Amino acid sequence: MTVIQNAERKKTMEYIHKIKSPVGILTVSSDGRNISGLWIEGQKYFAKTLGKDVLEQNLPIFENIQNWLDIYFSGSAPDFTPPLMPKGTPYQKSVWDELCKIPYGKTRTYGDLAKQFELQNEGRPTSARAIGGAVGHNPISILIPCHRVMGQSGNLTGYAGGIDKKIKLLKLEGIDILI
Repeated sequence: MTVIQNAERKKTMEYIHKIKSPVGILTVSSDGRNISGLWIEGQKYFAKTLGKDVLEQNLPIFENIQNWLDIYFSGSAPDFTPPLMPKGTPYQKSVWDELCKIPYGKTRTYGDLAKQFELQNEGRPTSARAIGGAVGHNPISILIPCHRVMGQSGNLTGYAGGIDKKIKLLKLEGIDILI
């Protein structure tokens, strides 16, 4: 099942909304119907995919994401996903779609994801490093769970939002962490 929406991109107004969370202030962006970004304040690549025409406004989609985040930060797996439309290359989007398939409370390694891609793409090799590049540029933190991707043998690796935030998110989901 593809979680990430695909659509022809026209120049449209983007909206943002700020949300307080246990990992800091979150900035969420939307085209009015889909979530296009969610960044933890101070994270690497903060708002890199955000356009120039931006208006801070409260919209129903932001109430939807607030509900999702409330469930998530209470320590439960939300039973719905708001519509997601991240900006990126087709390759990045395919990696992000795979991230959405990692269940709450579970992890995968970059190598696991590379092997999965190879199987899905008729044996065309994909390196763990290429996967890592796409994972690192994920513009929708938490919802597209890049924090669930670990290094070889399940060891903890970097996180654009900060390693301390990655640890907090993994612990919230009940994942044992090798540091």
